Amino acid sequence: MTDHVHFPLLDRIDDPTDLRKLEQNDLRPLCAEIREFLIDAVSRTGGHLGAGLGTVELAVALHYAFRTPEDRIIWDVGHQAYPHKILTGRKDRMHTIRQFGGLSGFLKRKESQYDVFGAGHATTSISAALGVAAARDFQGEDYKVVAVIGDGSMTGGMAYEAMNNCGLLKKNMIVVLNDNNMSISQNVWALSNYFNELIASPTYNRFRANVWDLAGKFDELGDRFRSIASRLEGGIKSVVTPGMLFEALGFRYFGPINGHNVISLVKIFQEVQSWNGPILVHVVTQKGKGYAPAESDGMNLHGVTPFDKITGKSPKKAETAKSYTAIFADALIEIIKQRENVVGITAAMASGTGLDKLQQEVPDKYFDVGIAEQHAVTFAAGMAVEGYIPVAAIYSTFLQRAFDQIIHDVATQGLHVVFAIDRGGLVGADGPTHHGAYDLGYLRMIPGMVIMAPSDEQELRDMLHTAVEYRKGPIALRYPRGNAIGVPMRKEFQEIEIGKGISLRDGEDIAILAVGNMVQNALKAAVLLANSGIQATVVNMRFVKPLDMELLDTIFAQFRQVLTVEDNSVRGGFGSGVAEYLAASRAPGVTLQIHGIPDEFIDHGTQEELHRSINLDPLGIARTAAAMCGVELTASMEKSA
Repeated sequence: MTDHVHFPLLDRIDDPTDLRKLEQNDLRPLCAEIREFLIDAVSRTGGHLGAGLGTVELAVALHYAFRTPEDRIIWDVGHQAYPHKILTGRKDRMHTIRQFGGLSGFLKRKESQYDVFGAGHATTSISAALGVAAARDFQGEDYKVVAVIGDGSMTGGMAYEAMNNCGLLKKNMIVVLNDNNMSISQNVWALSNYFNELIASPTYNRFRANVWDLAGKFDELGDRFRSIASRLEGGIKSVVTPGMLFEALGFRYFGPINGHNVISLVKIFQEVQSWNGPILVHVVTQKGKGYAPAESDGMNLHGVTPFDKITGKSPKKAETAKSYTAIFADALIEIIKQRENVVGITAAMASGTGLDKLQQEVPDKYFDVGIAEQHAVTFAAGMAVEGYIPVAAIYSTFLQRAFDQIIHDVATQGLHVVFAIDRGGLVGADGPTHHGAYDLGYLRMIPGMVIMAPSDEQELRDMLHTAVEYRKGPIALRYPRGNAIGVPMRKEFQEIEIGKGISLRDGEDIAILAVGNMVQNALKAAVLLANSGIQATVVNMRFVKPLDMELLDTIFAQFRQVLTVEDNSVRGGFGSGVAEYLAASRAPGVTLQIHGIPDEFIDHGTQEELHRSINLDPLGIARTAAAMCGVELTASMEKSA
């Protein structure tokens, strides 16, 4: 990957023990090399760039100041941890990041002993670090525990739940708040750095301790003196730092600190690790630091496809159909402009869900609640109580975090909340923490929930319209990541009858019942089957709940072989619903096979690679159906696929 480039310092580092052999004066040029290496690696593979460029000095300082892996560093999410991967024995595999069979883009325990806690979702690091610290103390061991969390993750309630518990348990641990979104002028930088160097110095802390101890010898007068001294120190810190909240939660606050001064960071981390109790170190960094295209457009270069290192631009793609996300967003804007009582809600994923376009066009009907999916759902429920129709656009994998709120706050009250579930099914390079493999299962068990899955972009538009017009309770539509199939679309919306599927292809040998994006794969599989002499009926069920029982009765009466296909876990999803109905209907002689994502966590790769690996591509579906019919596809048929 980078064999044509010589990195005098980085080439000497295979793990953090090598890093700690360097002189401190070598750390600044090392950071420059890591930044160049990271840009080169991600420009070739794609991945998350901006956040990692902002944490180069932080990662170097942490591994230099602490005895990793004996000391535990727990990173939140993984976007910011690419430099950590480079320093911990994985630089020679960075060209494989997010590729099929390559490095994960997130933290992964199986990948490295330095990845103490796996993370693909935000706000987990403080809770995990507190658990590690508690276990350390039970075992009588002596190592440091550090949690690194981004400012975006601090919008999630779990971070504050954890911090509150930290203040109560008073475990020795350090939380590093990586803040890359705070606007601080140069003058404040200088004041903050001076102030923090002062309160970090051993002299200051010895003086503080001596004053505290001396005051304790004067009984009531000493208590008053301590109180005055504490208010004086707290008053100074509250004026020049935003630390009051953290100190109220029981942390000793330290910051804000220039996160790009690696020498100062090392000094600070070396000092604070000797302090007792929970410590919060507030580090201010710049997303995209050191790479002009990323500095000027941090959001655009947050997650990237391969790009030109000079310009920061990715090659133009050939014209393709619009993405399902964009089609959903356009349809929602149309509906909101027609209906006064419809609003859109996102949880810190405005661009990912397409709602950034709603924000631009109809800002008063747009809400971004931060990384707080639980709050998003209950907020939507509150609006529904007052007659509004909230459309909560949330990734499948993140909606899992609000499962109780869907049940308790929406479904039990029969509230009309529309769940627009993006990234349903296997999402590709983000891997197992982001695959939407469980939504059909966890939603299907909820009483009163309606679940739809469109097979193309026109159905997506019509299903969104149907969901908004539905008045009887919660309703969900689930669609995949990526581009739609390019079917012509009507300008007007049409309402779809709830719980009704449609047959798309007739055959007499086997029935393939499919939902969502698997409908197109099932149709392609039917063509392959026909070439082998097997005629398959293909049904677009459209609804996972309620199922089209009339249509199922017809299928069970006509076919002995029935195959269900879904881009969802085979446990509890669409196929399970069909199996439950088959068992209840007692249709004689029907062999049903459920085909979908197997009962295991699927790694990362392109969607096509992953579907192929678990036989959810057209050829895999055809093989499965042929085997049910007692036929093996010929080699020529497989080759033609």
